[in-house]
Amino acid sequence: MSRALRAAPLFGVLAVAAVVVLGARSPVHLEPELSWAAPSWERPLGSGEGGVDLLALVAHASLRAVVLAVAVALAGFLVGCPLGASAAVARGRLERAVTRACDLVQAFPTFLLALVVLSAVRAPSRVHLGAVFVLTAWAPFTRLALAQTRVLREQAFVEAARALGVTPARVIARHLVPNLLGVVAVQLGGTAAAVVVSEAALSFVGFGARDGVSLGVVLDQGVSAMLRAPHVLLVGAAAVFVTSVSLMAAGRVFDPAFAVARRQH
Repeated sequence: MSRALRAAPLFGVLAVAAVVVLGARSPVHLEPELSWAAPSWERPLGSGEGGVDLLALVAHASLRAVVLAVAVALAGFLVGCPLGASAAVARGRLERAVTRACDLVQAFPTFLLALVVLSAVRAPSRVHLGAVFVLTAWAPFTRLALAQTRVLREQAFVEAARALGVTPARVIARHLVPNLLGVVAVQLGGTAAAVVVSEAALSFVGFGARDGVSLGVVLDQGVSAMLRAPHVLLVGAAAVFVTSVSLMAAGRVFDPAFAVARRQH
């Protein structure tokens, strides 16, 4: 594994930590006389609508996006991992039913589902967004747990546990889940990154949460002022990209291959 690839997860963790610190410490206030101002020493990213400091705005929006993304990813992980492992151990109808449910959920676009659900809500909040995302976030974790458990259930240590009369629940808890965590947890980063992009897209088209700032709002401002203040759109797009890539890179910390590479170097 190259040095750059080994450093990617650490970069992701540091970038996410920087977002949290900046978002928690940067105040957002309006200065109308500085509306759409270009980047300067005082405001490195310039100003947006109403003279808001884009650095502070992007930091707050990124922090809220990260919190939502991590919460959704963890919820999907906590639901999907035990569900997939249980279905693979049970085999038969339950395994087939869970597999078909994963197929159905992953075949339906999350963004379209969010549009349908949020259009029926008068004032969508981040709780509504999180609930919609969790409806589909469990599926990739379940599929990964299913695939990995199908391999593990044929291993000698699992067969030995069954021969000794260990119950299926204890087999899952003591022998399967610990061996699943490293593989399935890698999906945390990918799911969190997808949530950041989806949340920004929903806010951009007007279906986002009404209870706070969003990176999609920055993008919307950038499009409306693209000719007189092109830096706003660039800042918003860069923030979505950096936040999502950082979360995806941070997720690789759980990759067993990364842990092996770290021990070897």
